Amino acid sequence: MATKASHSKKCLQLLLFQVALLGPVFCGKVLIWPTEGSHWLNVKIVIEELIRRGHSVTVLVSNASLFIKPKAEAAEKFEVYNVPFKKDTIENLIEDLVALWLNNRPTTWTFWQFYKELGKLSKNWHQMNRLMCDAVLANQELMAHLQGSNYDLLLSDPVTLCGDLLALKLVIPFIYSLRFSPASTVERHCGKIPAPPSYAPAALSELTDCMSFSERMKNLVSYHLQDYVFQSYWGQWDSYYSKILGRPTTLCETMGKAEIWLIRTYWDFEFPRPLLPNFEFVGGLHCEPAKPLPKEMEAFVQSSGEHGIIVFSLGSMVYNLTDEKSNMIARALSQLPQKVLWRYKGKKPEALGSNTRLYDWIPQNDLLGHPLTKAFITHGGTNGIYEAIYHGVPMVGIPMFADQHDNIIHMKAKGAATALDFTTMTTQDLVDALTTVITNSTYKENALRLSKIHHDQPLKPLDRAVFWIEFVMRHKGAKHLRPAAHDLTWYQYHCLDVLAFLFACTATAVFLLTKCCLFCCRKCGRVAKRKTD
Repeated sequence: MATKASHSKKCLQLLLFQVALLGPVFCGKVLIWPTEGSHWLNVKIVIEELIRRGHSVTVLVSNASLFIKPKAEAAEKFEVYNVPFKKDTIENLIEDLVALWLNNRPTTWTFWQFYKELGKLSKNWHQMNRLMCDAVLANQELMAHLQGSNYDLLLSDPVTLCGDLLALKLVIPFIYSLRFSPASTVERHCGKIPAPPSYAPAALSELTDCMSFSERMKNLVSYHLQDYVFQSYWGQWDSYYSKILGRPTTLCETMGKAEIWLIRTYWDFEFPRPLLPNFEFVGGLHCEPAKPLPKEMEAFVQSSGEHGIIVFSLGSMVYNLTDEKSNMIARALSQLPQKVLWRYKGKKPEALGSNTRLYDWIPQNDLLGHPLTKAFITHGGTNGIYEAIYHGVPMVGIPMFADQHDNIIHMKAKGAATALDFTTMTTQDLVDALTTVITNSTYKENALRLSKIHHDQPLKPLDRAVFWIEFVMRHKGAKHLRPAAHDLTWYQYHCLDVLAFLFACTATAVFLLTKCCLFCCRKCGRVAKRKTD
């Protein structure tokens, strides 16, 4: 008996020893360099899953953050740093960005003006971003604390620069999480992802993968304009990055050191195009099955009967409309047989119908997953679109700014949405669009088809995102997935040196052959002349 007890004790000790060894391998320390808005909502879901799996997560956040609210009782830790600007600086920049798209939406003839104005706003953003970088990288006490924390990985969003710099200063690998960069040049030039302009539409171009000759011309111009914006405004970071790292470098070279790029879309949304092994699609990672609605809201939904409900949200960035615009929308909604749940914080429209309820906030995912939901009126944010795809709900898109026009174009091309222009739409336009989406069964069928594609994956998007984060921590990087293109110059990448060499060889051969022919002709001519004489 004593021998058995001793053996059991040894087995228990061995098991505990193995657990102790495995703990540090699978439970790491992750540092987050976040971006505001919907970007934060996606990263927060990843943070929660990492914590659930036993990882320690710390979020670096400025005291001027709009959406990231440090809480003492939160599972994640927060490192708050001070910046020399206030929250209204960020709010004003967002308002200017929305106004740019609403007042100067790019057309064939206004492309240059639009990108010029976008460049100015980018400059303002980068100036604010530079202050955020200095507040961390020049703070010796904070940097010493971060270096002593022994993080295993940094998760960053390239829309807010310097996460990569911080990772290199801490000597840890870093991963990017993004939908797309403000100038998709980042993915093309820094990530080295191929983007043939013949069928890969440029970001913000509002094009699909099936382009006419004029559209391909527009696409090519879009790529070059984005390159111009990148070089003019993002390129100004080269000297800053060189100063911080203490050696000559560029922003693009540093960004290219990312181990993995987690792209927040998937083939249910994207058009087919080339990818690299260190680019992973994780679109819809925040989506989940619908939960029961609050009792009052459920009662209103059930009162809709067989007509069902319409969910309406223009996102968190657009919380107020002019009286004229809000009443125009309210009149359109009042003409519908469906009940409407409208997320809106502005002044209550006078034309609001009895079938419409206003809410400061709605459980959007749960409403879209409700069996009585017939359509979703959306501004075209990626998060909302993915919730609609997840639950198979057709959409009416009213895009406002940034990637929203592109997003709605994608859904329209896939037959799951129709689109309206916010600046020109009328009451009848909105009524007709909703009636079409609800009564024409092809929209619902296409939305369900996209939903089936989304659900039919070997790994859930959230599991895939966390897998690659853990993979990089386990292997201290993922250099084996990084293409050799990062080590080539631009002319080597495009084989211009090879083409120049081949051209020189061909030209030399042609030159020598021509000289030989001329020499032979002259020689033959002299021989013939002698014979004649």
